[in-house]
Amino acid sequence: MICITLPDGTGKEFDSPVSLAQVAASIGPGLAKAALAGTIDGQLADMSQTIEKDAHISLITAKSEEALDIIRHSTSHLMAQAVKSLFPTAQVTIGPSVENGFYYDFDYERPFTLDDLAAIEKKMDALIKENHPIERKVMERDAAVAFFREMGEAYKAEIIAEIPAGETLSLYAQGDFIDLCRGPHLPATGHIKAFKLLRVAGAYWRGDSSNKQLQRIYGTAFPDKKALKAYLHMMEEAEKRDHRKIGKDLDLFSIQEEAGGGLVFWHPMGSRIRTTIENYWKESHTQAGYEFLYTPHLANIDLWKTSGHLDFYGESMFQPLKVDEQEYQIRPMNCPFHILIYKSQLHSHRDFPLRWAELGTVYRYEMSGALHGLFRVRGFTQDDAHIFCREDQIEAEISEILELTLNTLETFGFEDFEIYLSTKPEKSVGSEAIWDKATQALAGAINHRGLTYIEDVGGGAFYGPKIDVKITDTIGRKWQCSTIQLDFNLPERFDITYVGEDGERHRPIMIHRALLGSLERFFGILVEHYAGRFPLWLAPVQAVVLTITEAHSDWAIEVRDQLRAAGIRADADIRNEKIGYKIRAHSMKKIPWLLIVGEKEQAEKSVSPRDKSGKNLGITPLNDVITSLVQENKSRK
Repeated sequence: MICITLPDGTGKEFDSPVSLAQVAASIGPGLAKAALAGTIDGQLADMSQTIEKDAHISLITAKSEEALDIIRHSTSHLMAQAVKSLFPTAQVTIGPSVENGFYYDFDYERPFTLDDLAAIEKKMDALIKENHPIERKVMERDAAVAFFREMGEAYKAEIIAEIPAGETLSLYAQGDFIDLCRGPHLPATGHIKAFKLLRVAGAYWRGDSSNKQLQRIYGTAFPDKKALKAYLHMMEEAEKRDHRKIGKDLDLFSIQEEAGGGLVFWHPMGSRIRTTIENYWKESHTQAGYEFLYTPHLANIDLWKTSGHLDFYGESMFQPLKVDEQEYQIRPMNCPFHILIYKSQLHSHRDFPLRWAELGTVYRYEMSGALHGLFRVRGFTQDDAHIFCREDQIEAEISEILELTLNTLETFGFEDFEIYLSTKPEKSVGSEAIWDKATQALAGAINHRGLTYIEDVGGGAFYGPKIDVKITDTIGRKWQCSTIQLDFNLPERFDITYVGEDGERHRPIMIHRALLGSLERFFGILVEHYAGRFPLWLAPVQAVVLTITEAHSDWAIEVRDQLRAAGIRADADIRNEKIGYKIRAHSMKKIPWLLIVGEKEQAEKSVSPRDKSGKNLGITPLNDVITSLVQENKSRK
């Protein structure tokens, strides 16, 4: 007798081994039809998976959180099946689900075209209608290598050959297509309801530029057509808001290939916004009790050996430079520098907490194919800070950091947060007691602010638990920006201590944190969040004074100068052009306020404002306009 326990605690008994599909059918025909996969004692499994002993199970339907990944993974296999059907000589490599969809890499003699994508989609629709069962098969390693080599799938054979001899592998077959895969998958192709192929890009085999370049077809899939339609609409909006296009149109920044990929050049208009961001950042950190540091951009390579970056992060670091027969490494992180400052003098328990912040520019090697506007670059500035404190201060410090984090993000217009708490992984440093205390402190700080969090069990770094904050932008995309990370490793590696109340040496707790993450990436997010139409306090040009005729030029210049004297970033357009043309031109530049002056305005020392929506607010005394703009600017709303 096999006892199956369901999520609600009820049990069902079976006389012999039973599949998840049979369990679902025993509960009811509706569930049997809706179930896509399941879990057996917490492990994901296909509906065909046989249960041979007592177990706790749950069934996954299209409404379940786990369903989306399974749907997308199965759709990637469906796409590969369609490609092989239409282009038999194409070789398949890997095809995982990813955050917003899936992809599959192919080796084919010519580039895939948009017409090819349309044909692949049509074939996928046909395969869905044919409703091919998706069946799991098991094969021994050597047999699988021979099997795929005979099929002409050299990439699959190469992957399998790296698996230890004697191991068994799972393969999934649907129709005449079979692929190496762990699973689980949907029961049949007919369960795929809504998908779309998005684009083709290049990708090197195994991500190595010395290997052959493959073709990567990206797609996405959802449980229903409504969700797919909403996502595609979001993608259309994202394309309109692309920070690379808006950055060029508004002359904010550029990436100059003559200088090298992934290196950002901030133009005057972009620099104005960056300066505004940095000034606010410094102001808020000063109020929160931080001191500012400035540290070098490179250091002797031995420092990076001590920190462990050379061992654990070496692939993302640039090659060292040789100076006076010594090797120097350009920095990928700021933390070792802050530790050296800490070590420069003896500290007492009374010194804590020490809160040190730096807008530190770092450099990391990214493959050229991974570079993407401001979102993936090789040189960027982190809004970095490190707090050194005692164990009994952890919760209070985390609470303060979290408060500063959310206030900062809210100031920039983000009010929808998801908070993740990542806990101890299998391999870690530090005692069980300090991990428990630190994790409870992180959870307590989140709860103290009345917020909820998603626990990422085992997702912490080996050196400490962490909090990650995701923000949601105007069109519903989620972005990971802020991180609060406890570190039990670097204090040990650098042997930093403080003198406790007992006169003995103790190890301080080190907290890494970034609120915005990278200034470059955060700026790109802001551009897309606001579609380039920044709120007044961030706008590079906050107001432009427009003349109706050249006769009002002197008054326009006077208005501009008074605005500038009040701290408003203002320009004047006194060109001999029609006022309608000027309004359209500056509206396209997304200027928040246009102040029109003519004969009557000049006589009354007034202006005629138009706000960012284009609404004409009528003749208004200049002093009232200045007061209003100054208040709006200070409020940062």
